Amino acid sequence: MEALGLQWAGGAPGLWAAETMVRRGLVTTVSSPAGTAAVVGWVGSFRDRVAGARRLLDDFGPPGAEPRLPNGDYAAVLVCRDRILLIRDEQARMPLFFKESGGRVTEASTSARRLGGDAEPQPRYLCRYLTGNLAQQHADLTPFAGVHRVLGGEVVELSLTGRLRGRVPRRVRRTDAPPEPTADAQRPSEAGAAAGAAKELRLALEEAVGRRMGESTACHVSGGTDSTGVALLAARLLAGKQDHPGDLVLLAGGFGTGELAGERPYLDAAMEEIRRHAPAARTLIVEADDVADFDDFEHHAGDADEPHAHAFRAPFWNRLHTAAADLGCDILMTGCGADPIADADPLHLHELARRGQLRQMAQQARAWAAGSERGVRDIVSAHVVQPALPPAAERLAALVHRRGTVLGGLGAFTRPPWLRHGFAQAHGYREAAGAERRFLLGREPAQSRYDAANYLAAPDPVSWHHARRNGFFLSHPFLDPEVVATMRRLPAEATFRPGRPKAVLREAMADLLPAPIRERVVKIPFDDVYARGLRTHGEELVDLCRSARHPLVAQMFDVGALCRAVREAQLGIGDACAWDRLNSSLALVVWLEGLGRRSGARDAAVPVIAGS
Repeated sequence: MEALGLQWAGGAPGLWAAETMVRRGLVTTVSSPAGTAAVVGWVGSFRDRVAGARRLLDDFGPPGAEPRLPNGDYAAVLVCRDRILLIRDEQARMPLFFKESGGRVTEASTSARRLGGDAEPQPRYLCRYLTGNLAQQHADLTPFAGVHRVLGGEVVELSLTGRLRGRVPRRVRRTDAPPEPTADAQRPSEAGAAAGAAKELRLALEEAVGRRMGESTACHVSGGTDSTGVALLAARLLAGKQDHPGDLVLLAGGFGTGELAGERPYLDAAMEEIRRHAPAARTLIVEADDVADFDDFEHHAGDADEPHAHAFRAPFWNRLHTAAADLGCDILMTGCGADPIADADPLHLHELARRGQLRQMAQQARAWAAGSERGVRDIVSAHVVQPALPPAAERLAALVHRRGTVLGGLGAFTRPPWLRHGFAQAHGYREAAGAERRFLLGREPAQSRYDAANYLAAPDPVSWHHARRNGFFLSHPFLDPEVVATMRRLPAEATFRPGRPKAVLREAMADLLPAPIRERVVKIPFDDVYARGLRTHGEELVDLCRSARHPLVAQMFDVGALCRAVREAQLGIGDACAWDRLNSSLALVVWLEGLGRRSGARDAAVPVIAGS
């Protein structure tokens, strides 16, 4: 989707925005003595988008200005008196790309596909995509040659004629700040550390939710700790506003059959408690028993600007988002990101071992084992040894578990059997897999965990693609930079509770969460929806692979092996990791097939600055 663009005509820059996006408040344009700006999303506060865009322009517009990036979910193009700036917020919610040749930028847009034109996708990018979906959005590399990604927290500076002057990463604040020392320079007690951590997290979350409140705010509620907590904070904030508080919509998917029907009592408890704080909140439970993964897969996977590994789950979210759009919501908040942000992670053991803190590692491994009812040896093997030697661990798993299958033993980094060896070797698959391993398990795996959660959540290609129709963007308070920074500076003893996931979040929300949700430790996964989708659409997926005509499909994939993998997944062979690798490859096949079918027509545009 193209929300805004920058082009040159007669040597002068022309900045434009999509008319529908401007009319619906998804793009904000402002001018001042410093220049002109077009901002997709919001800066500072969602309700005050015009003031936020103006502050961004006034801060960055003056010559030589190098301010810190403000909070928000935005991508912006600023045409100042002496330069042009392309900016994305640190969390990189909204996409932004530029086309460059010989040190000169010829176009910028929120659509890589628009800038790539009819160019063939880069095989090196495809190999990077197929190694996993975590670091893909961290890289400058895009599907099309000459098209570059403005990275999260980056400011790209151009001359007024398009000459590329520099790319400078800027941060809202560091997320790896050390824990602040206590007044007596002593380590706080466990109880004191937990109480202080909970108070800090609660304050940061309240502010993050408050920044995202709109005129009609939708909150996705699943009955879990994360989404229920966000919706409760939104309800409390609305209840405290006397003057034009706005509307609150509680949005949920309801299942009356199958495993997910077990979530209904938790969902009902969440809705009842939220409405106790905000009686006027509207409850919208969208019945989803007839939704299956891979419904209308050609549309959801084929229309994305880049290959979308999670396109198989798009039918469920698309139904919920359409319902929210019908009620006129202008923003939708989720609980996405709480698992990596607010929960302790066993990869911390890997970090301790690498630093030589073996005694502390052993103590925590015993605690993890006790809390998870697993052996210490299993914990150390899974979270210390295997992360240190992931290729060897995956090769061993393949030998033990594969036994003639395609999916058995397939790990996160090894080449899937259906990816042709010659293609992988020619286009850097091994180097890409190494980069993925370093990203996840390198010097700071905890930071990588935060980054991975952020870039899985944003920008979500399906929601982005439908934002013009829906009239809202998704926003994730748990992935707010201030929330991440708060959690990163807390000591381990404040967040680690064996057998009690997200203990600090539960403590932070103890006065709001209803007891059934506060005490639950396991949620029912969407396995039924995935299995039903494969049963329903398995043969369609096989036919899609066999009938694919894009030349890169045959160059990349052993189609027969890919089809066997689909049938094995139908039978339940493999695990979540192996199925993720399969889902990514299927999405890529459909995306490549959709390249030639996409319309090149541009939506009606509003000139912000007309090139002369």
